[in-house]
Amino acid sequence: METCYFDYNATAPLRPEAKVAWLSASEDLWLNPSSPYRAAARVHAHLVEARARVAGLFAVAAERVVFNSGATEANNAIFAHWAATLPADACIGVSPTEHTSVLAAAQHFFGERVTWLTLDGNGAVDVSALQNVLSERQLAAVSTMAANNETGILNDWNAIATVCRAQGVPYHCDASQWIGKLPLDRLQTCDFVTGAAHKFGGPKGVGLCLLPADNSGFMSLAGGSQEFGHRAGTEDVAGILSMVAALQAVERSTAQGRDEFLVKLGQVLPAVEVIGSAAQRLCNTALLIMPKFASVRWIRALEKRGFLVSAGSACSTGKHGPSTVLAAMGVEAAAMQRVLRVSSGWATSVADWLALAAAMAECGSELSAEADDSNSTVISI
Repeated sequence: METCYFDYNATAPLRPEAKVAWLSASEDLWLNPSSPYRAAARVHAHLVEARARVAGLFAVAAERVVFNSGATEANNAIFAHWAATLPADACIGVSPTEHTSVLAAAQHFFGERVTWLTLDGNGAVDVSALQNVLSERQLAAVSTMAANNETGILNDWNAIATVCRAQGVPYHCDASQWIGKLPLDRLQTCDFVTGAAHKFGGPKGVGLCLLPADNSGFMSLAGGSQEFGHRAGTEDVAGILSMVAALQAVERSTAQGRDEFLVKLGQVLPAVEVIGSAAQRLCNTALLIMPKFASVRWIRALEKRGFLVSAGSACSTGKHGPSTVLAAMGVEAAAMQRVLRVSSGWATSVADWLALAAAMAECGSELSAEADDSNSTVISI
């Protein structure tokens, strides 16, 4: 049975272009790019070229691009930097719907000095409310994601960057779910931008961070002069080149079929609720509250039919307690137990989406029949 993958927001398969780049670099460019001999200088030249390509895609100077292990490392490094450089009593503003790598880092470094930003009625950051807080000089830095990994809801990060810049407040945008799905232009207006290669078809364990133009003093890892002194450690050249190949490939493909799926699903399972349906969302994502039965039962039933979906953030799978994202949006705890997240990618067709809707209808009938059987009583005489 062929598997139909609908969990791209957790991780994407390695793109063919990225695989070719990784294999080639692993065979031919394995030397340490910091070594003094000419053969290593060739490897270093490829690293310089990769940085220039990324800088070109984001329209920034190459010195603003730092390669790392992914968004989690970068997010932690930014909050550590703010903790070390902002006043000791500084408060920071963070959206309550952030990825756990942002929420945990913010609370670790700032504790009670974290101000939770107000959301609008659709679950996005309320820019007007943020502007009011900034005008009162209550925040020393702000961090929000560009696109939510669970709901797909988009924040108006460009407007947030604008109001932060007007007040001289540094702004960090976690663009892990944006990069590879939506245009990169204007992201350079954010002071810090973070992303992970595996979200858009690159290898796991590789990512990038855009720093402000004036980035002296920022250090993610100490112990070497790599990455302009911002992150020590021998660079993963093969991984970086693979990431760049994937990033260049995303411009040639788009996700499709989600809206057709929702129409079909509404016909076969009309009681399903779509979270954030009134908000601007990623075109590849749908977060659903199923009418009954726990998420895990739907996931297992769908997997038997060859469809892989999730119950939300991969970083939260198996944890105890409700989704912080849905809790911040006011979703009831009972409803959170019935959530399914479906997210597509470049290899997903409209037919795949429609087949998923049909499979969900079948699973609903199957689960209902199982429930009826378990509730029936056989009386013997």
